[in-house]
Amino acid sequence: MSFESLGLRAELLRAVAEQGYSEPTPIQRQAIPPILEGRDIMGGAQTGTGKTAGFTLPLLQRLVATAKPGTGRRPIRALVLTPTRELAAQVSESVVTYGRHLPLTSTVVFGGVSINPQKTRLIKGVDILVATPGRLLDLVGQRSVDLSKVDILVLDEADRMLDMGFIHDIRKVLALLPDHKQTLLFSATFSKEIKQLANKLLRSPTLVEVERHNTAAESVTQVIHPVDKIRKRELLSFLIGSNDWQQVLVFTRTKHGANRLAEQLGKDGITAAAIHSNKSQGARTRALADFKAGKIRVLVGTDIAARGLDIDQLPHVVNFELPHVPEDYIHRIGRTGRAGNEGEAMSLVCVDELKLLRDIERLLKRDIPRDVVDGYAPDPSIRAEPIQNGRGRQQQGGRNQPGGRGSKKPGGKQAAGKSNGRWNGNKASGKGRPGNPPGNPRNRTRRGTRTAA
Repeated sequence: MSFESLGLRAELLRAVAEQGYSEPTPIQRQAIPPILEGRDIMGGAQTGTGKTAGFTLPLLQRLVATAKPGTGRRPIRALVLTPTRELAAQVSESVVTYGRHLPLTSTVVFGGVSINPQKTRLIKGVDILVATPGRLLDLVGQRSVDLSKVDILVLDEADRMLDMGFIHDIRKVLALLPDHKQTLLFSATFSKEIKQLANKLLRSPTLVEVERHNTAAESVTQVIHPVDKIRKRELLSFLIGSNDWQQVLVFTRTKHGANRLAEQLGKDGITAAAIHSNKSQGARTRALADFKAGKIRVLVGTDIAARGLDIDQLPHVVNFELPHVPEDYIHRIGRTGRAGNEGEAMSLVCVDELKLLRDIERLLKRDIPRDVVDGYAPDPSIRAEPIQNGRGRQQQGGRNQPGGRGSKKPGGKQAAGKSNGRWNGNKASGKGRPGNPPGNPRNRTRRGTRTAA
C-alpha cells in the first residue's frame, strides 16, 4: 500500500516524499482513512511506528478541506495537547514539515520559556496550536488564546495525558472547546481504565491498535543485569567504556539522581548531560542537540524524557533505575529500535527493584533474560529495602514481593534468579563480552524502510 492509496492531497504526498518515506506504517494505514472521514479515533501503536504522522497528515488535509474564506484573524481550528515540551516540539516540527506546501499556519507553546513571544504569535492568528496543558491554561488566563473555534482536538500520549496527574487540566481545556468536534487520542499504551475514561470523551470512536497494547517493540533486545545498588554507576561506566558505546540514553527515577549520575559519569571520563523538568528549556534543548551531534556520549533523564525524544538510530537505552509505573518501561525502551532499526535496552536491577521488575514482566507477559556481568554479581546476602517513590512515600511490599507476606508459596516455584527478596542464582554467563548477552548485537543497527514519524 502506498500513501497515494490513502487519499492524501498532492501537497501532502509531496512533503512525505521529500522526507524519503515511501510506504505508510500499519498505524498510518489504519488511522488515516477514518480520520479523513471525520471520525473520532483511539489509536494505539508502538513508539517509533509513525503515529505522529498518523494524525498530522489527515489533520492537515481536513483543515484545508474545511477552510472558510476570510480576511480577519485566523481562528485556532486544531489543538494538539502533549504531556511534555519535547513531545510538543516534535509534533510541531512534524506539522511544519508535512504542511510546508499548504496555506496553513501553526505554532507551539510550552513552559520553561518566555510567554510573551508566544502571546504575540497567537495574537496574529494560527490554524494549528500544539501545546502543553499548563502553558495553554496560562495563556487562557491571560486571554491570549481563543479555543471556541477548534474543530479537531488531538491528545497525544493519551495514557499519560488522561492519567490523574493531567485529568484536571484536560477537563479545564475541554470546557473551553466546542461540543461538536473531532477528537483523536493516540498513545503507545492504553490501560483498560484509560480506555474507559477516553470513551467518555469520544463519540463512537474507532479503535486502532496495530500491536497488542502494553507491549515492547520486537526490534529491541532486552536484558537485565543484576547488580548491587551501590555498584550500579561503576557497572554503567564499565559497560560504556568496555563496549565503546558512543550514544547511550540512561533513565533514572528522580531529577536529583539524573544530575548526580551525569556528574559521576563525567568524573569517570564519560561526557554526559542531564535532562529533566527542572532544567530550563534552553538547557534541555542544548543537551539534546549535543547528544544528537555526538558531543556527549550519555544523556541522563527522567521519565519525562521518554515522551517525545526522537533520536535517529539510537543504539542503547539503559534503565539505571526501573520506573515505578510498568508502562513507563515501554516508553523508555521505545526510544531505541525505532523505524525498523535494532536496539538494545539494558536494565541495571538491584534487589530493591525485584517487585518493579516483576510488575514489568507481568505487563509484558514474558520474562526478560538475565545476564550477570563478570565481576559484578550481586551479593546474595543483601536484603531488599523499600524504594522511595519520589513523593516521600515508600514502595510497599505485598504478597510474593520483597518485604511482603508470603514471599514464597508453600510448594510453589520461585521466579528464576529471585528468592525471598534476594537475588539468587548469580552465576555469570561468562559468554561474550561483558554486557552483551548471547545473540545480543552490539553497536549494530539495521536500516529498514523509512517510516514517517
